[in-house]
Amino acid sequence: MSNISSEIKNEVKPIKSPHRNAPKKVIFIRMLMIALGAILMAIGLELFLVPNQILDGGVVGISIIISHLTGARLGIFIFILNIPFFFLGYKQIGKTFALSTLFGITILSIFTSLLHKVDAITPDLLLATVFGGIVLGMGVGLVIRNGGSLDGSEILAILFNKSLPFSVGEIIMIINLVIFSVAGFVFSWEQAMYSFLAYFIAFKTIDIVIQGLDESKSVFIISDKVEDVGDAIMDRLGRGVTYLHGEGAYTGDNKKVIFTVITRLEEAKLKSIVEEIDDHAFLAVGNIAEVRGGRFKKKDIH
Repeated sequence: MSNISSEIKNEVKPIKSPHRNAPKKVIFIRMLMIALGAILMAIGLELFLVPNQILDGGVVGISIIISHLTGARLGIFIFILNIPFFFLGYKQIGKTFALSTLFGITILSIFTSLLHKVDAITPDLLLATVFGGIVLGMGVGLVIRNGGSLDGSEILAILFNKSLPFSVGEIIMIINLVIFSVAGFVFSWEQAMYSFLAYFIAFKTIDIVIQGLDESKSVFIISDKVEDVGDAIMDRLGRGVTYLHGEGAYTGDNKKVIFTVITRLEEAKLKSIVEEIDDHAFLAVGNIAEVRGGRFKKKDIH
């Protein structure tokens, strides 16, 4: 029996984990982008917003208020107040996200301290709001795109989302409305309104950085002339199509469904192609944050 068991042990090989660590080059580029994003956010804060008493949302906004009331460096409060969210992020999202977030927040704290004595680029409130929001949004977008975060309010919103009847976005908005209301009492209501405008501009800039200017759209088409529509999309729009097989729940009829991915600039032309061939076709268009692989590359059109 002992001989059999020893033979089995010799035959059994350790199973390799299917999970592989990212290559060092990829990790280095991610860390570089996170550092760049954190530096951009520090520039947006210290050279545009903070000198003009304009706030960002979330933990950074709270840090700006406390820094103003105490006279202490902003970077200290950004780091300290985000520490609890580092541990929450570790539990809720994962180790890589938490470490990337800690790295980004550390860089942000250091550079806000270094830039604190640098004069503001402009004292004009509107210019500071617009350009500060854009620079800050670019920084945050770079960090999020590379797997990190610079503010713990998103993590808190994910946690509260499980017990509250609100979406993550709605919870973040409620948190920020409270912060901007407090800013109205600490600074002025004019500053609070500029802060909300800066937050809105940053929010839109983050979307552009994450999704890109060339936003893609997914399209589903159900038509009685499905092959004519598919051929026209390939020939006249230069996009590949995939035929999916569906079944109508009400009629029980088998249907071919066209699936394709286009850019937002091609949406109007695609709609005109479909309407020209089958004006009764069902058309559903949705936004896609990112497209990779496959045959998304545009072909020559006729």
